[in-house]
Amino acid sequence: MRLRLYHHPDGARVAYREVGAGPPLALLHSGLLSHMEWEPAVKQLSDRFRVVLPDLPLHGDSEFRPRHPYTPHWFAEVLGGFAAEVLGPQACVAGHGAGAELLLGALAAGTMAPRRLVLMSNRLHGEPARQRERTALRWVLRAAAVPGLDGALSYGTRAVFTPRRGVALSARANPTAADLMRHAFADVPGNASLARSWAKCARTWRWGARTDLLDLYPRLKMPVLLLWADEDPMHPIGPAEEALRLLGDGQLRVLGGTGFLMAYDDPVGLARELAAFCG
Repeated sequence: MRLRLYHHPDGARVAYREVGAGPPLALLHSGLLSHMEWEPAVKQLSDRFRVVLPDLPLHGDSEFRPRHPYTPHWFAEVLGGFAAEVLGPQACVAGHGAGAELLLGALAAGTMAPRRLVLMSNRLHGEPARQRERTALRWVLRAAAVPGLDGALSYGTRAVFTPRRGVALSARANPTAADLMRHAFADVPGNASLARSWAKCARTWRWGARTDLLDLYPRLKMPVLLLWADEDPMHPIGPAEEALRLLGDGQLRVLGGTGFLMAYDDPVGLARELAAFCG
C-alpha cells in the first residue's frame, strides 16, 4: 500500500494510501479515527478497484497545523481539490460518520461530484444521538485553545480513547479494533499543535441537526447508496429512511450484525455491498 500526499493550494497536505487497480473508490473514515478504519475490507476491494484511503485533515498523517481555518467551507475546498487531483471525475466516494458529513458538505458546496455516492452510518440531517457526550466533547475540544490546556488535554486522550474503547465500537467485539484506536491516537499525547487545531475545528463544526441537507438530497443526480449498520446506537436508521424518500436515485441497505466499525464486524459483507453498488 503506497503512501502519497496531496498538496492543497493553501499548503495543507492530505496523506492517503492507495492499492489495487481499476475504477477509483475513495473511503472517508469517521472522526477521530484514520484510514485504518477500512483495513479489514481493503483486500477484498482492491481486487476490483483502485482503493484510495485518505487520512482526513486533523487525522493520521495529514495536516494539523493551527494556521488553517478548519471551517466547513475549508474542508469542502480541500476535499474538492483532493477529488479532482487524485480521484478524477469517474470516482465512487464513500464516507462514514464525520467523513460522510464532510462529504455531504462538499456536495452542498459544489466542490465534488462523484459518479456514485455511498453514505454509511452517520447522523445525516437528524439530531445527533448521545447529545450529552457530544456536548462534553465539544467543550473539551474548545478548551484546548486555552494556553497551557492544549498539551494537558492531549495527554487526557490516553484515558478516554483506550484500545478497549475501540473493541467496544465493534458489535462483534473484534479484538483487532484495539489496534485501530492505538494507531489513531498514537501521536496525540503531548501534541499541543494538534489540540489547538481541533479547538479551531470545534468552534465551527455543525454540532446540531443539519436540516439544510433536506434540500440537498433531491438535488443529488448521482446514484446514492445508504449503507447502514443495524447495531450502531449512535446512528439510528430513521434519518436514512427519511433521506431515502427524498433521493432521486437512492437505495438503502442494512448490514446485519454490524456496529460502528462495520469493516471490523463484517469486512466481506461491506466489500460485497460496495462492489455491487460501485462496480
